[in-house]
Amino acid sequence: MTTTTLAVLVPLLPFLGAVAGLLLGRTAPGFVRPLAVLPALAAAVLAVIVAVRQGGGRAIDASTQLTPTGSVPIDLALHLDGFAALVAVLVGVVATCVQLYSTGYLRDDPRYPSYAALVSLFTSAMLLVVYSGDLMVLLVGWEIMGICSYFLVGHYWETPEARAASLKAFLVTKLGDVPFLFGLFALATDAGTFRITGILRAVGSGGLDHPTLIALLLLAGVAGKSAQFPLHTWLPDAMAGPTPVSALIHAATMVAAGVYFVARLLPVFAASAAALTVLAVMAAVTMVGSALAALAQDDIKRVLAYSTIGQLGYMTGALAVGDRGAAVFHLISHGAFKALLFLGAGVIIHAAGTNSLAAMSRMSGLPKRIPDAYWTMTIALFALAAIPPFAGFFSKEAVLVAAEHASLGDTTGVPSGAGWTVLVAGLLTALLTAAYATRLWLLAFRGRGPAVPDHGRQPLVMNGVLWVLAVPSLAFGLAVTYLDDWFDGHALTPTVTTAVLGTGVALVGGLVTYGAWRHTTAMAARPPIGAVAAHPEDSPAVSEAEAIATHTPAYGDIASAPDPADPGRLLLGPLHRHAAVGFHLDAVYHALFVRPVLAGAELVRFLDREVVETYVRGAGAVPRLLGAGVRRAQTGNVQTYLSALLAGSVVLAIAAVIVAAVGA
Repeated sequence: MTTTTLAVLVPLLPFLGAVAGLLLGRTAPGFVRPLAVLPALAAAVLAVIVAVRQGGGRAIDASTQLTPTGSVPIDLALHLDGFAALVAVLVGVVATCVQLYSTGYLRDDPRYPSYAALVSLFTSAMLLVVYSGDLMVLLVGWEIMGICSYFLVGHYWETPEARAASLKAFLVTKLGDVPFLFGLFALATDAGTFRITGILRAVGSGGLDHPTLIALLLLAGVAGKSAQFPLHTWLPDAMAGPTPVSALIHAATMVAAGVYFVARLLPVFAASAAALTVLAVMAAVTMVGSALAALAQDDIKRVLAYSTIGQLGYMTGALAVGDRGAAVFHLISHGAFKALLFLGAGVIIHAAGTNSLAAMSRMSGLPKRIPDAYWTMTIALFALAAIPPFAGFFSKEAVLVAAEHASLGDTTGVPSGAGWTVLVAGLLTALLTAAYATRLWLLAFRGRGPAVPDHGRQPLVMNGVLWVLAVPSLAFGLAVTYLDDWFDGHALTPTVTTAVLGTGVALVGGLVTYGAWRHTTAMAARPPIGAVAAHPEDSPAVSEAEAIATHTPAYGDIASAPDPADPGRLLLGPLHRHAAVGFHLDAVYHALFVRPVLAGAELVRFLDREVVETYVRGAGAVPRLLGAGVRRAQTGNVQTYLSALLAGSVVLAIAAVIVAAVGA
């Protein structure tokens, strides 16, 4: 088969798997798991073959006109360059791991067939975005992902948290998609085409008349889809969905789509210095704010959610300083270790019976219960903290190097202020990232108290997936030297300055957090655990839906109480209570948007009930009263009718005489 044919099959196979899964889910349940895993696995294998054939060389383009239009044509087009080839491999591998993991994690879930089909559709939509060479076709995959996230985040619809989170994710991302759509139309109008290659040619020849307006409109959609400030608030709440879904959204789909979109169209954004400055500020605020929030979270999945927001900030920061190679490199590296972190967190939640770090810190022996998750999570946290030689070190350093060059004015068309903004925020975020990664590891794996409850062994497939993802988390950074051709042909190696600064601040963040943990542990007066859960080893296993609903079912009220040994409280001080609620941004949105909308709805309800219904009731009452009057006149007495007729005739005669007299 040709490379183009193989590329068409990559998004098509998961789509067909989704359709077959939905059709056969109830009638042939034995086919559900094969239909979930095999199409994703086949897509991953084909994506690898496409990447090898593409080889990081010249982009491969193929197209056919999808539909004739009166103005700008829409084409069913493929655009396969090095970025598309590598990102497709990431999506295929992570989706396969998630599907395999889900066969064990959700093995008793009655809604698993629909869940697996939606994951396949989610995967297909992201692969369509990755390979698409036409913005309108890309938009189809972009919007399908939004629908899939709504259903998958709300998988545990029995819980109010899941219902609210799915609705919030949908509405917030749609809020960004509206200006994004206008930006696409404006871009196509200026360039005369929706084809990405045509748009890039138009940018190169100065054919865009409104680059700043177009870039800012597109950034609104990117901020919503990739959870960047100020439209990031949906992502932490989306943790109400199943953990494998969180891994898929955070590592390979949905949030990666916005970053990838900017990388594909970076010359459009680079045509406006104002847009790059806005992107740099957005990235800086996102990085630092999310890292502070992560340091204050108690829910292990919310820590990882805020971590994702911050790492996406690194990617948008790299794009703001004009280096899409560094952005996509960190996108792929982050995809591997973030998928590992979430899937490892799922094993931890199952073993501990809770997603609360405060509860885990009051348990001992968790590493012995789940050794595979312990060691692989440790690898992933090292990668997250950017400690060499793990993958996160190399990819994060690539971002810092790009920011350093831009700050010195070495990057053409990029304001030096944008470079300094990204560089300073990136170094500060590196310190905070190491701090919250260390805090998570200490609270989860170095707890003190009774032994962790025995909820049974995890399925082998779950632990196997963790080790598969641990390999790129450890080795991908070392292998990138052989992939220069896929990243615009320039090396993404660290420099001495950024390597020393980045690693140094990361070590400081980790060591300070460890010291704070030792201090708080020594000073904390722990209440007797036995008074709340005398025999925690007898605690029953709980599903994730139950863990979401009750938050900490295994240890009762004490599990949800603040942990006095939490180093995050000591490090953040008075800032902790603000960081724990995301710096009250949800409250601000509630005051600015939700309350006015509710007030408007209440006004409409009042007007409908008191004004409109009054007229409606009046329109019905008048004929009813007239009818009642006429009905009273119908007595059935002939003498009465004759008298009324005679009286009417007399009145008409008198009226005629008066009219005649007046006329004379």
